[in-house]
Amino acid sequence: MLQALMNVLSLCLKPSGQYSGDRVESVNHLSNNNCAGKEGKEGLLWFRDLGKYGSGEFSMAVVQANQVLEDQSQVESGPFGTFVGVYDGHGGPDAARYVCDHLFRNFQAISAETQGIVTRETIERAFRLTEEGFTAKVSELWNTQPQIATVGSCCLVGVIHQQTLLVANLGDSRVVLGKKVGNTGGTAAIQLSTEHNANLEEIRRELKELHPNDPEIVILRHGVWRVKGIIQVSRSIGDVYMKHVQYNREPINAKFRLPEPMNMPILTANPTIISHPLHPNDSFLIFASDGLWEHLSNEKAVDIVHSHPRAGSAKRLVKAALQEAARKREMRYADLRKIDKKGWKATLTK
Repeated sequence: MLQALMNVLSLCLKPSGQYSGDRVESVNHLSNNNCAGKEGKEGLLWFRDLGKYGSGEFSMAVVQANQVLEDQSQVESGPFGTFVGVYDGHGGPDAARYVCDHLFRNFQAISAETQGIVTRETIERAFRLTEEGFTAKVSELWNTQPQIATVGSCCLVGVIHQQTLLVANLGDSRVVLGKKVGNTGGTAAIQLSTEHNANLEEIRRELKELHPNDPEIVILRHGVWRVKGIIQVSRSIGDVYMKHVQYNREPINAKFRLPEPMNMPILTANPTIISHPLHPNDSFLIFASDGLWEHLSNEKAVDIVHSHPRAGSAKRLVKAALQEAARKREMRYADLRKIDKKGWKATLTK
């Protein structure tokens, strides 16, 4: 049985300036489910040390790393089990907000049709409906807010249903399992999610196989591989300018416009889904955006959680990532904490 469910939402320190979780909407999701636990703020760090859900306990922590809050998160419980969502927005907040407002609702409606039975198809349909809904929103706003076509969100979802964890992912957020190793007292780190980032060789190979006639489907710029030289992730909700030719034209910003028309979608909203039967040795889960994993390895993150009390695990992880970021930039952690929202992006990308 899963002993603790921990949701760590960390877009802290992401160079492109995303943020996660501690939005009013996300806090309301928690409050509406009567979660207990200490909640507080330390500068730009927001945390909930411990809350309880149907599948166990969780903690949350986030750091605001930019002026605009682009990301969302949620934890929900119901007859189906427990639903965890981490939505890493980019280009603006619209897509992540839309996903947070609609993905779980779509999932809930679809699972109700099957009397609460959750399958891969349940999750795939929820993602598909959410993508279709956001695309329709872009169409409605195209004449007045065309830049919404360039907004997108990575999506990491975990559903615990009948002692099975289903993980669905678009983009480069990650879920890592902490698993007890026999009677040794140790805990192994097992990555459960598949990531879709052009910096990974298998993703570049996948893109080249899907687009064999496009020699520039992935381009290396300043040491970073990007799809069409523009975006790192190959799967997302939104980013319709890379999926529908009618939105890849003026008046969107020239940096998003492709030199040649698309003959097929370049990005996709089809998630990679894995199923993991839960066992007595499965101790905890860490759900986090790439901002955390940029500074902490899977093994380091699991060791931090394993070596300390469960309460405050998420806050402890985020602080460890901040300390590592400060060390890389030859700064003191105390100085990093003093930086205001406007200064984070410049400091963290230099």
